[in-house]
Amino acid sequence: MIFKLLAVGDVVGDSGIAMLARSLPQLKKERDIDFTVVNGENADGVGIHPRQADAIFAAGADVITLGNHTWNRLQIAKYLDNHENILRPANYTSRVPGRGFGVFQGPGGVRVGVLNLIGRTCMDPNSDNPFPLAVRLLRSMDCDVAVVDFHAEATSEKGAMAWHLDGMAAAVWGTHTHVPTADLQVLPGGAGFVTDLGMTGPMVSVLGIRPEMAVNRFLGGLPARYETAPGPCKLESVLFTLDADAGRCVGLERVDLFDEQEG
Repeated sequence: MIFKLLAVGDVVGDSGIAMLARSLPQLKKERDIDFTVVNGENADGVGIHPRQADAIFAAGADVITLGNHTWNRLQIAKYLDNHENILRPANYTSRVPGRGFGVFQGPGGVRVGVLNLIGRTCMDPNSDNPFPLAVRLLRSMDCDVAVVDFHAEATSEKGAMAWHLDGMAAAVWGTHTHVPTADLQVLPGGAGFVTDLGMTGPMVSVLGIRPEMAVNRFLGGLPARYETAPGPCKLESVLFTLDADAGRCVGLERVDLFDEQEG
């Protein structure tokens, strides 16, 4: 069975959630999208609250993935235990709440396995090596097709993970850096890959935050809690066409939407 899976880049702030809510339902209808995975770890700027997770699900996400800011808003801890469709990186220690992978009902009864991982290069070192863990978890999943959100800083680490899982995962995409990449490809073993999806949130910004706050940081100014930038927003995503019978990707394309800018 051929079906379409949309992977949506990191949602930043309430304005990013609003962009998702006004764009995703129509996009799913227009492009016949069957399953949607949304990275929500920046829904509160850094971290995510339960109300924001509820809003992302209400907008049309089937699964929410997270990343290095999972624990910035500890209010999400109980939510992670109580909701199977929100995932935190699987290679966090087993002592933390929630789960890092799951198998979900897709179109026509297709079992879609979703795995969330975090990288270690220039990231939190208190995580297990994602490379051997990914193989063990994918082999343990009772699913028809598996996809991976690899939340990582280094492009080399993301690319290496895709090649490492080629032939096991039908899709591997990177999140975290908020900048969309143009390297969409299907690897020899059938894994569709893109280094980074991009982000969903304010266009006139530095990774979703007010530009002056980012400049202040690099000038050595006093630290301050980041604020989401105002103004028009964008939604950046990649649409994967997957063959559930073969467990591979047969095509992928960028799907990016933009608000009209004033002036």
